[in-house]
Amino acid sequence: MSGHPIAVITDSTCDIPSPYLEQYQIYVAPQYVIWGTESFRDMVDMSPEEFYARLTRDSVHPKSSQPVVKDFLHCLEQAKEAGAQEAVIITISNQLSGTVKSAQQAADLVEMPVHVVDSFSASMGLGFQVLAAARAREAGGGAQELVDAADKVRRTIQVTFSVDTLDYLHRGGRIGGAARLVGTALQLKPQLYVDHSTGRVEPGERTRTRKRALERMVQILRNQMDLTKPVRVAVVHCAVEEEALAMRDRIEQEFQPVELVVTHVTPVIGTHTGPGALGLIGYYED
Repeated sequence: MSGHPIAVITDSTCDIPSPYLEQYQIYVAPQYVIWGTESFRDMVDMSPEEFYARLTRDSVHPKSSQPVVKDFLHCLEQAKEAGAQEAVIITISNQLSGTVKSAQQAADLVEMPVHVVDSFSASMGLGFQVLAAARAREAGGGAQELVDAADKVRRTIQVTFSVDTLDYLHRGGRIGGAARLVGTALQLKPQLYVDHSTGRVEPGERTRTRKRALERMVQILRNQMDLTKPVRVAVVHCAVEEEALAMRDRIEQEFQPVELVVTHVTPVIGTHTGPGALGLIGYYED
């Protein structure tokens, strides 16, 4: 990578597809999947396809771990070698991971100015903020304009997802306010959302069928969006590509977004959502 005086850095829970990472020269610090005695760098040593295939057959439950300081230092050093004189790091919510602390510690160890931003989100809720920052840089913006672009996305973004079970979130300790659903969600398909004022996972509606759960996700997104303005939407999924593509077609028809992304949920997030999760993430440009 070369050419940009301001580096854009994030972590692997952003779920941004590889072509976007390459196009916008975004550096990614990997999170880690810990599986028994094995450790895998998220999206480097283990792909989503490999992860979800193993998750359904392995009796050992994987755990996740945040990037360490040296992971962010590596990104910052790479960026500096490529000509960066400043950096903006945007991370997963501090309520879901200690990643932002690792980024801040790395920022304190380098000579150039580094701006660390907590996205208060995850998956493409983070990814869209990172892309907005990268696009602000393409438009000639300075570091503060990049930070402001990410913050503007956060103000209107909606992250809702449906999981087959709360077991994985419960085991991983990332369940937040949705903890009160545990034990009451038998035979129900729970929906969860990210509260972008706190960065916590909170309980949404409970429906009795998968079909109804996905229908409600579309309705919730529609209610949150101002469709008179440009809308950007991501369909994210944990190894349910057929459902994700069907959802993409529906969103294309009903929302006519200026951008529509379909992407796998990263293995690190998958350790908490489990297989079968499907999410709708979108925002409108205000």
